Amino acid sequence: MSRQILVTSALPYANGPIHLGHLVEYIQTDVFARFQRLRGHRVAYLCADDTHGTAIMIRAQKEGRTPEQLIADMAVQHQRDFAAFGMSFDHYGSTNSPANLAIATGIWQRLRERQLVVERSVERLYDPVQKTFLADRFVVGECPRCGAAEQYGDSCEKCGSTYPATELKNPRSVHSGAKPELRPSSQLFVRLEPLQSFLAEWTQKSGALQGEVANYLAGHFLDKPLQDWDVSRPAPYFGFEIPDAKGQFWYVWFDAPIGYIAATKEWCERTGQSLDAWWKNPQCEVVHFLGKDITYFHTLFWPALLHVGGYQLPKRVQIHGFLRVGGEKMSKSKGTFVTAERYLQHLDAEWLRYYYASKLSSKIDDLDFQEDEFVGKVNSDLVGRVVNLASRSARFVEATGLSANYPADGGLFARAAAQSEAIAAAYEACDYREAMRLVMLLADAANEYVEQKQPWTLKKDPAKAQDLQDVCTVVLNLFHQIAVYLQPVLPKLAAKAGALLGSACDRWELVQRPLVGSKVAKFEHLMTRVEADKVKAMFTPEPSAPAVPTLPPKAAAATPSAAAVASAAATPATTAGANDALQKEPLAAEITIDDFQKVDLRVALVVAAEAVPEAKKLLRLTLSLGSGPTRNVFAGIKSAYEPAKLVGRLVVMVANLAPRQMKFGLSEGMVIAAGTDGEVFLLSPDLGAKPGQRLH
Repeated sequence: MSRQILVTSALPYANGPIHLGHLVEYIQTDVFARFQRLRGHRVAYLCADDTHGTAIMIRAQKEGRTPEQLIADMAVQHQRDFAAFGMSFDHYGSTNSPANLAIATGIWQRLRERQLVVERSVERLYDPVQKTFLADRFVVGECPRCGAAEQYGDSCEKCGSTYPATELKNPRSVHSGAKPELRPSSQLFVRLEPLQSFLAEWTQKSGALQGEVANYLAGHFLDKPLQDWDVSRPAPYFGFEIPDAKGQFWYVWFDAPIGYIAATKEWCERTGQSLDAWWKNPQCEVVHFLGKDITYFHTLFWPALLHVGGYQLPKRVQIHGFLRVGGEKMSKSKGTFVTAERYLQHLDAEWLRYYYASKLSSKIDDLDFQEDEFVGKVNSDLVGRVVNLASRSARFVEATGLSANYPADGGLFARAAAQSEAIAAAYEACDYREAMRLVMLLADAANEYVEQKQPWTLKKDPAKAQDLQDVCTVVLNLFHQIAVYLQPVLPKLAAKAGALLGSACDRWELVQRPLVGSKVAKFEHLMTRVEADKVKAMFTPEPSAPAVPTLPPKAAAATPSAAAVASAAATPATTAGANDALQKEPLAAEITIDDFQKVDLRVALVVAAEAVPEAKKLLRLTLSLGSGPTRNVFAGIKSAYEPAKLVGRLVVMVANLAPRQMKFGLSEGMVIAAGTDGEVFLLSPDLGAKPGQRLH
């Protein structure tokens, strides 16, 4: 029976780049969403940037730009990194949106109607240098319960205690390093005690939470009257001003989770769907993925807002642990705080997807990145046990294809098909570690069959041509089953497997039917081995540099300055060259404005680029339009551009060109370039343009 599932990851804060710790969550969520789609369910995977708060405001001030400029640039970078790691968002939004303001206002009105909002003066920590009140997360000090150093102003990662920021010992501001002062502040609070019985019932009996989470809430919060929740901040503050409280702004944690609904609203408006069908439909399963550090926000405050606002409560909240590197917390000074961008400079994104999946269980345990383990798992599991199946058999049947009838295989295919529900159950439970274990057992059985049959030996005897074809048919079918099972984790590898065997790996039921009589494409390397020195290089500390440039580095470099443009225009050779170009390629026949408007030109971000080995002129580009699926485009620019230098650059693409099936894959658009006599010059938009914007 088909299910309707709305999946979210916690919204990344727009104050910094995506790093390896973030990717634990987004990979975990994406695997779940892809698995559910593979099973034939109706899935919406929504996310957005979390954009409000003091940190954004202060950083923008330091960099001499507006908060809106900062969050716009971070949105481009975040989406670029997510696309590079294969995140299959259906929509990616921002909490600084009209949709979010409208929904937050509606929920606020419901809170007012139920008399759940109160105002009172409280003493809060104030940064005397930055001249602003400090959110709990922007104060650090010693835990008042266990004494652990470097803990946030709301909870201790070491002992799990929660407390007011004013109780921290030896506190300091994250923004300036100054010792905070206590100052009175008029604040608005949401009363949670009237909702306590509802929250107790939901957290303890709904089945939405992991057992340890339900127990944690019962023992730390629900065993006493719930405290009122502080939901406002005085000016100056970057966020939404509260409609009925001039000079007061909603605290970032009020409108941030509402961003889940706002992103859904934007997606529904774009696709002609109903928001209520997703957020007010009891048949729709809302599934949240998040880290353990924001547990109580999502399991107490957020359900309270949904309940009062009349929205559907989550059917499941899947919480994960932190990422550690070599047993320690990530550290910039030690080089273990690695951004997504830095990882991609050294290693393949799918390697990390598999490594995390092989370690993620349904529990809240921390993950530990171990260099030797990472190299071993990728090289042994993926290259040695999975890809090797294709590399040791596909070449032998490029001319003949697969056997017309599926050969006897001693029950291997049937046993692999019979594991379908066990593997599916592991994915469903978010026990990816178990799913990977079961799949690798199938790979072991397939490799044992290869060793027994030795197709390389059969190849030497022409009289055994049919035996060779039959053996390779079995091996490639087992490989296809494994590729389908791994598709949620390794979508690119699965796509390559599908291209090799002429059968996509996009439906779970494909593991039940063997492939017979089909052609086998020329074998190309599916995955390379990890080089240990590249992993070490990724973790080697680099000289400090500005955290985030105003624009994506490649896009900024690609845009000429006004002086450069003026200089070029004044050069006689420029005019002469233009005349020569016009003579060599005269103007096309006149068209009408209606003809022109049929062409949808859009700004696009290059999130990945690679050469097409078998094509002399082509590069394969992965383009993002800011939201929705990425586009695969083949461009004849190999002679002019190195693929790595294109990543992060803004280009112009024809977005409504009908997809074209090429020898190398499906091309879903065209990038715009100029040039004659073999010269190629990609067109780039001016500074400030954003992916998805239309050219008029």
